[in-house]
Amino acid sequence: MANTEPFGVERAAASAVPARSRFMPSARDLIALTKPRITALVLLTSAAGMRLAPGHVGARRLLLSLVGTALIVGSANALNMWWEREVDARMTRTRNRPLPAGRMSAEVALAFGLGLALVSAPMLFGVNAAAGLLGLIALVSYVVVYTPLKRHTHLALLVGAVPGAIPPLLGWSTVTGTAGTGGLLLFAVLFLWQVPHFAAISIFREEDYARAGLQVVSVQHGERAARQMITVYTVLLVAASFLFVPFGLAGRRYALVATFLDVGFLALALRGLRARSASFDVRRWAKHVFAFSIVYLTVLLVALLADRVGP
Repeated sequence: MANTEPFGVERAAASAVPARSRFMPSARDLIALTKPRITALVLLTSAAGMRLAPGHVGARRLLLSLVGTALIVGSANALNMWWEREVDARMTRTRNRPLPAGRMSAEVALAFGLGLALVSAPMLFGVNAAAGLLGLIALVSYVVVYTPLKRHTHLALLVGAVPGAIPPLLGWSTVTGTAGTGGLLLFAVLFLWQVPHFAAISIFREEDYARAGLQVVSVQHGERAARQMITVYTVLLVAASFLFVPFGLAGRRYALVATFLDVGFLALALRGLRARSASFDVRRWAKHVFAFSIVYLTVLLVALLADRVGP
């Protein structure tokens, strides 16, 4: 019975909104479907991949890549919201989104998401074949594989981390036409970073996820398993972050910054793993992990760009 109330809220919200408004939503709600903050972060990582790649890219190809990336990410997010509209209605954090709040019809959201995909895919293929293929892989894996898998297993996080890590690789391929060692290293760092970032969210939003029926690690196996996952993938992230130096993609200044960041992230992760005291506030710790992970990725990428080695 606990899960029926949000649907009642959703139906009531939909009935309170004129039908014309649901089929002619505001520009603000259409933009909200694309999750603009996430799209902006994706563009930053894609731009980082372009900047780190050897060689130069013309203005036309650069524009096609950035706009195509923004649109295909927006398409994936819009289709994800369309698919998960009933799940979003159960979660406090998401129930005011355009679909569960009744401000937009499902048909409009689906058409909008598919329309963005139809526009963005040719743009990325116009950059080169590698960029086009990577864009399609990111879109399909996020919408068709990751989104439904979240209801069945916490391992969906590892599937979802693949499209999340593709943008810097896409940026690299925009310049080089191939993945390359640097592109793959960027992919690895973004892939590994997402696991502690989202596992931390699963701890302090555990009730919300459980109410929605999403099998995140804290719901499926408990918060201790989530803490272990954070620690294991933080260790792997630390190892991956240092590989830019021996592969000749960054120098000593980057290594120094990465060392400070890695020590801080690892110490924070281990603190949560070792904590056994009843007074230890796991949710507060998880929020610290989440916040630090954002600082970590931002500063690491800035340091990598500032200390880029090569032509």
